[in-house]
Amino acid sequence: MDRPVKISVVSPVYGCRECLGALCERVAATLAPIADDFEIILVNDACPQGSWEHIQALARQDPRIKGINFSRNFGQHYAITAGLDHAQGDWVVVMDCDLQDKPEEIGKLYAKAREGYDIVFGQRVERQDSFFKRLSSRLFYWVLEYFTDTEHDKTIANFGIFSRQVIETVNRFREQNRSFPLFVKIAGFKRTQIPVEHDDRLYGKSSYNFSKLVNLAIDSIVAHSNKPLRLFIQFGFFIALGSMLYAVWLVLSYFLYGDIAEGWTSLMVSMFFMFGLLFGILGILGLYIGKIFDEVKGRPLYIIQEVVNIEPRS
Repeated sequence: MDRPVKISVVSPVYGCRECLGALCERVAATLAPIADDFEIILVNDACPQGSWEHIQALARQDPRIKGINFSRNFGQHYAITAGLDHAQGDWVVVMDCDLQDKPEEIGKLYAKAREGYDIVFGQRVERQDSFFKRLSSRLFYWVLEYFTDTEHDKTIANFGIFSRQVIETVNRFREQNRSFPLFVKIAGFKRTQIPVEHDDRLYGKSSYNFSKLVNLAIDSIVAHSNKPLRLFIQFGFFIALGSMLYAVWLVLSYFLYGDIAEGWTSLMVSMFFMFGLLFGILGILGLYIGKIFDEVKGRPLYIIQEVVNIEPRS
């Protein structure tokens, strides 16, 4: 006889206040036949639309709905971290709150996990997003793959189901730069993915604009790769080699043809080029040093202002 199973659903909340009631209703209807107990953890990332008041109202109606309210906006992956820190389930589902991740697909993810997988991601084979959102996402993954020397499935985001062992492992990663899918990838374990339906966004719009995707890519690259530093080292050697060859050519040209190297323009262009290169290298170094500075400060990843249906932690 199988032991009782508890499933936790973690969803970061920013915008889409109108979706929360339908989200909880559809998640509950999906989990009732497959789990003996479940909880829905909604993490309010300082949503300006008054989502926290709505979460409190939903939690008063159903104790299985739990809420965490941040003191300010920290970001999606920090909200996921807070939800994972408080999740009690044997299995944990991570999904967005905008209902583009369909709650009805959780059953498919759980059924696949019971075949012996610790991680089952949902593949958004047919994404219901705008052309610009799909294009910016492709560019993000292309840059991430190039600078981290890893492969990423562009159809996979956060939506998936994860065993307790995986969640406990991911919870031990306390870096300031947060990326839940990357942490799951680093953790290892037996994983797979299955196609899931992806719905249209009915309310609001994605908070991930192009600049935020660029910042996320930079943070992910700096946190998980030193390839930019190695590329600049190779480029520096290339410039030095080119300069040496050019110097040899000038000496040979002088003795063979009697040419005298003159030219204010070429000198100034070379100087500006080298100074620009040096400042670029210093900028990359400064970026890495800044991230080290953020880590050694040891500040909390998030600050909780209040909770509902959750025992406060000291």
